[in-house]
Amino acid sequence: MWLALVTIYVVWGSTFIALAITVRDLPPLLSMAIRHLVAGAALLLWALPRGDREGDRIGRPQIVAGFVFGGLLFLMSHGSLAWAQQTVPAGVAALLVGSIPIWMALLDRVVFGRRLRPSAYAGFVLGFVGLAFLLDPFGRGSVDRVGALVIVFGALTWSAGSLYSRGAPLPKRPLVSAGLGSICGGILLLAFSAAGGELGDATWSLDALLAVGYLIVVGSLIGFTAYVWLLRAAPTSLVATYAYVNPIVAVALGWALLGEEVTLQMLAAGSAIVVSVALIVRASGAAVEPGRGLRRRRAPAAAPLAETPR
Repeated sequence: MWLALVTIYVVWGSTFIALAITVRDLPPLLSMAIRHLVAGAALLLWALPRGDREGDRIGRPQIVAGFVFGGLLFLMSHGSLAWAQQTVPAGVAALLVGSIPIWMALLDRVVFGRRLRPSAYAGFVLGFVGLAFLLDPFGRGSVDRVGALVIVFGALTWSAGSLYSRGAPLPKRPLVSAGLGSICGGILLLAFSAAGGELGDATWSLDALLAVGYLIVVGSLIGFTAYVWLLRAAPTSLVATYAYVNPIVAVALGWALLGEEVTLQMLAAGSAIVVSVALIVRASGAAVEPGRGLRRRRAPAAAPLAETPR
């Protein structure tokens, strides 16, 4: 269990470094298209022959859901992240992506009415303060604000796609669902890459190819397999700790491998985001009566037992 946990800590934290190396020579959408098409095909080839093949077929509803799911997670989130990492350092990008649990909890509350403990609301405030301090909209910070905002938008779309997947008609087998979403997202990425004229701008350097290979094999296949296994073998609260360990790993690796500067502003903002995520993850594990949301109305009070029709 701990080997799998350390794997997603290090692997998913290191993908920001690999992505920074990739986009030096390869266009962002094209590189992400290659990653997800190859990883999705590998997942489907391995997972489709296994499990409930008769009761879990892929039809039109699953393909449509796969394009929505893959579009939100891989085109809009990973695509925007790759585009932004052309100008935003890997460590800063990881801190911004680390806000995903904040957006997920907020969307879950607003849309589906999932109530949270008071400590989670404190986490919201602290997290947004950290994001604002990192973006530094009124100061003279060194972070590219447009790129940073694009990454925050990508974190929001990842959260929306994750919540969408809970009720979407995706395949029931997790690896089949992930493979289908990855293939569909890769198709969308390739289409937008071609439309943007990226295909003629690629420089197929050895560093870029090795970095893409790392993203495919280590980031997508090994990392995701370890994550799926952990979801079944470990408490969810323990698995969720990756959300605030990955940014720390990415900042450390960015400093050690890419020579990225670690400023006091980054440390303060990053600490606020990591603590806010920890508060939200901890509070999300507690059972609280659902409230009212955009897609959920408060259920009427149950009738007393004596008045219930027999």
